[in-house]
Amino acid sequence: MNHPVEDLLEIATRAAAAAAQFLVDGWATRSVVSTKSSGTDVVTQMDRGSEALLVEAILASRPDDAILGEEGGSREGTSGVRWVIDPLDGTVNYLYGFPVWAVSVAAEVDGEPVVGVVHAPALGTVWRGATGHLAEANGTGIHASGCDDLAMALVGTGFGYEAAVRAAQGEVVAGLLPRVRDIRRAGAAAVDMCWVAQGVLDAYFERGTHLWDRAAAMVICREAGAQVGGLTGGPASDAMTVAAAPGVYPSLQKALIEAGVGHE
Repeated sequence: MNHPVEDLLEIATRAAAAAAQFLVDGWATRSVVSTKSSGTDVVTQMDRGSEALLVEAILASRPDDAILGEEGGSREGTSGVRWVIDPLDGTVNYLYGFPVWAVSVAAEVDGEPVVGVVHAPALGTVWRGATGHLAEANGTGIHASGCDDLAMALVGTGFGYEAAVRAAQGEVVAGLLPRVRDIRRAGAAAVDMCWVAQGVLDAYFERGTHLWDRAAAMVICREAGAQVGGLTGGPASDAMTVAAAPGVYPSLQKALIEAGVGHE
């Protein structure tokens, strides 16, 4: 079955924009409705409302597609296309008014991510990527940085919400910090990865992301010339995601192993 990438990209762009506007409009009435992995890992009513809106928008155009959503809005499909959606990446940031949060929408065809849109309204930025070497921010082409020295690399990361996981991640950061220019933690994996694609960060790593956190940004990174994978040559996974400029990708992987990532 033919699934034009341009059509999927347009659907993803429209759906992400509608959900982003919903989140902007509802910010004043946001509230916590539940928690996930810990008492600080929250879900707001806006996460759920955004996901419902995304599902509705996608199915209105493509009713036979599958959907994987963070907040339970998942369904099977028959078309060979699956949408992977994060209705609000950076929920805690959103809750506090810290501007690093986004809606993330990806489309897979036969299991391969081909389209990604990350819409971050509080940052005024929409990143888009599609198979065929489209990677852009607000309509302007982007490319990963040319950094080739880990010691000069600005590196992003994120932390889990469980205390034991945070303790292990803190030890890794302590081991890595003397080996890089500096480390940033903004709190939204999709945005961090898009910053790698844009050259705002030279690299990013995180344990504990989920497919909906990274799927759209993986497409954008790939098409912008960044490398994305796991720790030891495999694909990015919940266990570890590394995204980096090609010049520092291997050295970051090596440094992470030496800092103890494999022992978490």
